[in-house]
Amino acid sequence: MIIQVLIGGLMLGGIYALIALGYSLIYKASGLLTFVQGEFFMLGAFLGLTFYEFWKIPFIVSFFIVTLIMFFFGFMIEKIIITPMLEKKAKKIYIVLATIGLSITLRNVAMLIWGSTNLYFPPIFNVGILDIHGYKVAPEALLIIVISLFTMSALHFFMNRTNLGISMKAAAQNELAAKALGINVSFTRGITWGLSAALSSIGGILFAPMFSASVTMGVFPGLMGFASAIVGGYGNMYGAMIGGLLMGFIQTFSGAFISSLFKNFIGFVILILVLFIKPSGILNEEAVED
Repeated sequence: MIIQVLIGGLMLGGIYALIALGYSLIYKASGLLTFVQGEFFMLGAFLGLTFYEFWKIPFIVSFFIVTLIMFFFGFMIEKIIITPMLEKKAKKIYIVLATIGLSITLRNVAMLIWGSTNLYFPPIFNVGILDIHGYKVAPEALLIIVISLFTMSALHFFMNRTNLGISMKAAAQNELAAKALGINVSFTRGITWGLSAALSSIGGILFAPMFSASVTMGVFPGLMGFASAIVGGYGNMYGAMIGGLLMGFIQTFSGAFISSLFKNFIGFVILILVLFIKPSGILNEEAVED
């Protein structure tokens, strides 16, 4: 049983980490809170279902198409909504409210397009439950673990080994100095929002085959991703990864060894304790001052 619980923890933790990365990247880049990550997650699931189930495009191709679409969608949201508000010197709380309004809008648009009932993915693999040395494991769970860990590794490489990634980090650390060095801060901020949307959508298209797609499916993972980002150190990319994996393991082990009725409760108790004891999170990320 312990192996299955570990796999479950890695699976959930990988999903939460992807969503938490979206929150942290945006906060680090602009000091803004956003509450639309759950809807990016939901749109990734529905778009994946549309391409894979309805249009019969192979899953791996659908996966890359959805990721690309959501990247450009996030980029355009920043250019159409966020940048104009920043240029008008809108208070950050108003921008937060704008993201809440956007999340409600996206949820209702999704309901108009795909309906309000749960939609189910067809199997991704032609095999059933795998038997690995006596342990029953769903192949989709292994897929989630592999892709989420690969995505986090690729993001690390992008941010630390590419010119664009380094420019994004520089712009996030000191916008004025970055502009003086010729870095297009507006463009890097748009890329950050694009990456944020893409990361959450990857979580959605991986999560839905294990469960289902619905207009409200992003609400709880969005909350858990937010909690994971705080636990790890809000705004710290690596803290988001650690926090996501930690919250996934806490939730899975609580459900397996305590009670499934309390697994969500225990996760949020951990969040409250972190806020009281160590609000800077595991990696000591300090809050951005307004």
